[in-house]
Amino acid sequence: MGYTSLAACVEDLEKHGHLLRIKEEVDPYLEMAAIHLKVFEAGGPAIYFEKVKGSPFPAVSNLFGTLERSKFMFRDTLKKVGQLVDLRSDPMKALKNPLRYAGAGLNAVSALPMQQRLFKSVFQKTTISQLPQIVNWPMDGGPFITMPQVYTEDADKPGIMNSNLGMYRIQLAGNDYIKDQEIGLHYQIHRGIGVHQSKANAAGKPLKVSIFVGGPPAHPLSAVMPLPEGLSELTFAGVLGDRRFRYFYDEEGFCISADADFVITGTVYPDSNKPEGPFGDHLGYYSLAHPFPVMKVHNVYHKKDAIWSFTVVGRPPQEDTSFGALIHEITGSAIPQEIHGLKEVNAVDAAGVHPLLFAIGSERYTPYLKERRPQEILTIANHILGKNQLSLAKYLFIAAREDNEKLNTNNIEQFLIHMLSRLDPARDLHFHTNTTIDTLDYSGTGLNAGSKVVFAAAGEEKRKLRTTLPEISFPEGFTGAQLSMPGVIVVNAPGYINEKETAETVKMFEEHFKDEKLDEIALIVWCDDASFTAADINNFVWVTFTRSNPAADIYGVNSFIKDKHWGCKGPLIIDARKKQHHAPELIPDQLTEQNIQRFNLKL
Repeated sequence: MGYTSLAACVEDLEKHGHLLRIKEEVDPYLEMAAIHLKVFEAGGPAIYFEKVKGSPFPAVSNLFGTLERSKFMFRDTLKKVGQLVDLRSDPMKALKNPLRYAGAGLNAVSALPMQQRLFKSVFQKTTISQLPQIVNWPMDGGPFITMPQVYTEDADKPGIMNSNLGMYRIQLAGNDYIKDQEIGLHYQIHRGIGVHQSKANAAGKPLKVSIFVGGPPAHPLSAVMPLPEGLSELTFAGVLGDRRFRYFYDEEGFCISADADFVITGTVYPDSNKPEGPFGDHLGYYSLAHPFPVMKVHNVYHKKDAIWSFTVVGRPPQEDTSFGALIHEITGSAIPQEIHGLKEVNAVDAAGVHPLLFAIGSERYTPYLKERRPQEILTIANHILGKNQLSLAKYLFIAAREDNEKLNTNNIEQFLIHMLSRLDPARDLHFHTNTTIDTLDYSGTGLNAGSKVVFAAAGEEKRKLRTTLPEISFPEGFTGAQLSMPGVIVVNAPGYINEKETAETVKMFEEHFKDEKLDEIALIVWCDDASFTAADINNFVWVTFTRSNPAADIYGVNSFIKDKHWGCKGPLIIDARKKQHHAPELIPDQLTEQNIQRFNLKL
């Protein structure tokens, strides 16, 4: 039987040595987040904060901080959950292997959400300002809920089986929000809640929203799962938690999770927006203040012994990295099965997830030709960039499985070496301009606005990548060149001023290298700190792919345009300098770092 509550989970983790209990009072302004970050970085346990300054409620974080702990919490259900997702992705598997999948359908039926009665007495009421007012980063616009489960229903098909449960950040206070009466609801494009709000807006009606916090760990995980079409998040929560999702409706018609520790109910009216943010986000930068829906608070419910659940969001790896690892453990084969010819896809966590995708596909279009080139994998790339959250990617590197059966998208450096040694920069870059990118990505031309590029490589190696820095001079203003990885040079460039200055610098740079023999160099990255960028592969992909907008920031030596296709005959250039329109990066508060030393954390 799965956990009946968050408290039961906390008790089980502590019993098995997976919990750190902090008895002293902790300030929710920066201190709790700083402690969490130190414990997570050390691979430490979940953290239970007994006393949160300014709030009567304790809090817990880092529940999903390691894949091992996540698998421990779901030790009795992971196998059958994987079978269910597998079966929904490919129903024919049940016919091919009926014994293996015999119980999968029953699992789903037995996990259907269950409406309860007489649960109102379980909950008491409080106010928004009594909740833990946790602020993660110094420039955050206020306290946020970072582990919410946001529930909405479809106006055309009301009821829990057509509902959406998603994890969208919630700002509790700050900015122009009226204390205890309004909170901010931030969600990105391609989210299920957006469909529900659009329908409510079209009908001229407010959207009813219920925000659950806490509950069994299966509930928050179900809110972030990329589930196959038609598989309800609440049914999935029942399968994963080995316990049906229990709910009821309050007097005002809001859905209440009977197992949640806290439930905030409220309404979002058409065209009712207020500035939300800034907020330190998972790309490693602040997402800035922008108008987002404001939610009018109706009630704030809590259980008698409620525990507040939170996490800290920042430059990867963070707890959501482990979330991602667990999701891959469960659904690793689901997306490739939905796209014909796709063998593997990986949203690279070290680059902030959405900016960079690695993929492997089949290249079988013209097996009768001696020279192989990207064809089928370009078709696959278009499928990937049209698929749910994958469509927010800026950079997609896709390789052909036939060139290396052992190639793995999780080995960042080896995958890039494979790509760059085969890539023809005159032919194999394919741009999508004036399109949508991640809401949190400020490298583009505006909110949700930017470009994409596909790097496609198939066939034999075209170059041996150099493993030592070549003896070449750089133009004036370029210093500290280093070889970041085979075939890739990072170099300090003059500080970014504007587009006109950049165009002149590019022209000068190309002119400087047009006659140099740089066959073994595939890529040159301009940056502000070459030593930091070249220090390790995670730094390299974070700087290169979060600080560049493909159509605006990719150049090349001996570049050309033919039939609307851009290419180059020499090394590619990516301008990954910080620019005025970029968001500031996350920097810990040094005074807070000193203050938390009093807790004498031993990890």
